Amino acid sequence: MKRKKCKTIIDASGERVLKILWGEETYHEWTTAFAQGSKVKTDWQEGSEILFLNAEDEGMVSSIQEKKEPEKMIFKHLGMIDKEGKVDRCSEHVKGWQGAEEIYILKDFNGKTELTVEMDLDEKQEAFFEEAWPKAFKNLHNLSQSPEKTKQQISVKSNIDAPVEKVLNCWANPENIKQWNHASADWHTPSAENDLRENGKFSYRMEAKDGSAGFDFEGIYDEVDRHRRIKYTLGNGRKVTVSFVQNEN
Repeated sequence: MKRKKCKTIIDASGERVLKILWGEETYHEWTTAFAQGSKVKTDWQEGSEILFLNAEDEGMVSSIQEKKEPEKMIFKHLGMIDKEGKVDRCSEHVKGWQGAEEIYILKDFNGKTELTVEMDLDEKQEAFFEEAWPKAFKNLHNLSQSPEKTKQQISVKSNIDAPVEKVLNCWANPENIKQWNHASADWHTPSAENDLRENGKFSYRMEAKDGSAGFDFEGIYDEVDRHRRIKYTLGNGRKVTVSFVQNEN
């Protein structure tokens, strides 16, 4: 393992840069340089476990070795976790890099912030991170120097002449989703997957019928209270709540 160092100067305060680095609304944006759909799960306490995950909930199990806001954050990497939640801390592959550190140091630089990142890497990782970190720094610059986003919520409502159980089945069943999930007659949903449970994933393929455009509408369920309330997070971090309320019949 070799310790590699890279740094940049960002025109923002250390507190602002720290918020961008680890904030729920921004972490997945700057880390697109490494992988789409990245996310982090932890309570952010020194000594706590932290999970660095991809869109499939696979990734790294680490610990917060040292936390001193906003000057320093040190992570120690301990193992791997698969999408079923199985943790590997003992395989030969893991032992080859177990204990590697990832260090973030923030220093005031004439009213700006000098961000230094140090990582323990093996030879196979060096080329990837040497290419990815400049892209990540560019994302951090853009996010740190842009105005803070104000959260806005959109609410839509419909009264349906059917019992809650039937409405939920129409909303959640993949075959039914393919029938209603389009905003206009020239679009359709050729395929849909929906694992309706906490931490389950959904993915609807939405395409123009003439093949000119298409995208995957997907996310992860945060809460599932069947027949009452469902909460999920989209791939870009937006939060959604769907409520089913019985109103007479």
